[in-house]
Amino acid sequence: MKTVIKQAAAELFPGYFALVMATGIVSIAAHLLGMHVMARSLLFLNLIFYLVLWGLTLVRVMFHFPRLLADLKDHARGPGFFTLVAGTCVLGTQMVVQLENYRLAAGLWLLGLVLWLLVMYTFFTAVVIRKEKPTLEAGINGAWLIATVATQSLSVLGTLLAAPRGEGREPLLFFALCMYLLGCMLYLSIITLIFYRFTFLQISSASLTPPYWINMGAVAITTLAGATLILNAARLPLLQELLPFLKGFTLFFWVAGTWWIPLLLILGIWRHLYERFPLTYDPQYWGMVFPLGMYTVCTFRLAHALDLPFLLMVPRYFVYLALAAWLATFFGLVRHLWRTVVAPAREKKPAPA
Repeated sequence: MKTVIKQAAAELFPGYFALVMATGIVSIAAHLLGMHVMARSLLFLNLIFYLVLWGLTLVRVMFHFPRLLADLKDHARGPGFFTLVAGTCVLGTQMVVQLENYRLAAGLWLLGLVLWLLVMYTFFTAVVIRKEKPTLEAGINGAWLIATVATQSLSVLGTLLAAPRGEGREPLLFFALCMYLLGCMLYLSIITLIFYRFTFLQISSASLTPPYWINMGAVAITTLAGATLILNAARLPLLQELLPFLKGFTLFFWVAGTWWIPLLLILGIWRHLYERFPLTYDPQYWGMVFPLGMYTVCTFRLAHALDLPFLLMVPRYFVYLALAAWLATFFGLVRHLWRTVVAPAREKKPAPA
């Protein structure tokens, strides 16, 4: 068993905390839309996922640190580490929205902030000073936008934590506003390179990986961050002064996210039906489930923030697409674990005398 754990830790995909991100946001979506049994079940599972992944990560730090560091410095694999930040903050948001446990959520927010500082500045410093750099085609993919997701997840959770506070509320809301704006900057900078890659460089079915759905997921969580700030604007005079800007900018990002959905669906059909790329389990598929859940939640919050009740029709139906995607990917994960861990272990078990 120790050997299996060490091997799993050594090969742990850097972006595997997208499992926590996806499960957490689908759970919140189910909670907001009244599916409380489903929401609580997913919350319970997410706590298990989070602890297991942290256990494997710590084993990797202790026994395979050079390999972890090499991944962190890599243009293609390094952005996956931002899922540690986003997964931690999404779980913290679950604690607030579903359990109203502000103390545990505050601890997760602080952990997320420390992880954000470590990953953000280690990764970007490494890729800037690296002597041998890959081409744009090989070096950038949708996973880079998880830097935006991580930043906006800190904004969302920070705003929620500021709501019940008295002393210290205004600095926390100001920090959440700054993180929101920083996340906007990161998205606009990175998506320009990704869109250029899409339209002017060759895209193969193999290179069109599921993290490209973060093109939509990043603007969805940006919409959620903006809508959460709008709903709490009365708690900070500066937010009240910026309300027209926040409303327009947040709606802009929601429209951008909505635009991405049909294009990404068409590209997915092209990849798997026309090009016949095999549809097998890959941990990167959690990076596709997360945007679907996030679009559900952000549209729900935006409808309330902008007082547009007709928009609520979207999350009422979209949540089922998010749940279906989560169930399909979870089934793939269970099947993958059975084939790679359980079945080989049973075959190696000595027969009784």
